[in-house]
Amino acid sequence: MNRRRARAAFGLAVALSAAAPAWAGSVMRDDLQREVRLPANPQRIISMVPSLTEIVCALGACDRLVATDRYSNWPAQAKALPKAGGFEDAEVERLISLRPDLILLSRSQRITERLGEFGVVSFALQTESYADIGHAVQAIGQILGVADRASRLNEAIEQAVREIGAKALAQRHGDGPSVYVEVDPTPYAAGPSSFIGELLARLGARNIVTSELGPFPKLNPEYVVQRNPEVIFISPAEATQLAQRPGWEQIRAVKEHRLCSFPPDVRDTIVRPGPRVAQGMRAMADCLARVAP
Repeated sequence: MNRRRARAAFGLAVALSAAAPAWAGSVMRDDLQREVRLPANPQRIISMVPSLTEIVCALGACDRLVATDRYSNWPAQAKALPKAGGFEDAEVERLISLRPDLILLSRSQRITERLGEFGVVSFALQTESYADIGHAVQAIGQILGVADRASRLNEAIEQAVREIGAKALAQRHGDGPSVYVEVDPTPYAAGPSSFIGELLARLGARNIVTSELGPFPKLNPEYVVQRNPEVIFISPAEATQLAQRPGWEQIRAVKEHRLCSFPPDVRDTIVRPGPRVAQGMRAMADCLARVAP
């Protein structure tokens, strides 16, 4: 079976090389610090990260996408595209068979070397901090040949973020609330250096996670109990279960029902470092205005 799969993959690679795109001769450094030789005006793009998919579409190039990861669901045009697995289980043979000019990846995905073995060009981007959003928009804009449009998009994002932050601070009296943001029930949290943490800081909130733990640390649940946040951002599925976690019934946010929970379409705007980040920030600001002490 392994031999048959190997021969099939080799056949796909031969077919891919026979239909290789014209090269632009331009080279860009991705966030793995690789010098990536990019195809001229790529028309068959695969994005394996929802936030990068959204950036491509926001830059007016949704029609260049031929597939995405399984979680890319916005806009509707991207949701309808073929899917090629997820972050940890990307379907490499399917990716090769689609004959992409370029595959956009997260820096943390581990398939770049394997794709390279078959001559597939990939470009990896970091997607953790607020600055990473602007960097990704500009890099993808350059790749697509729409650098000016990318600059305008970044300006619009930053202006919206500034306005939302200024309004929230103007409406707050006294110190902002202490906040815990759970991005996964393991639990993984959004630290202050993550894009979520940076946006919360602009809203005047105080993150219970300390900066040395990194942007998205895995926490011991007791850490959250000891820090006793005044507000918790949590998924709807977990919101009703918090009091069952050992010791969490004593956390102020749980006792006083100061929880921010959002439907999936809104939560996506909060947890994805993409062009809709200001919408996610506005949702966080609105909830803080409602529930914070």
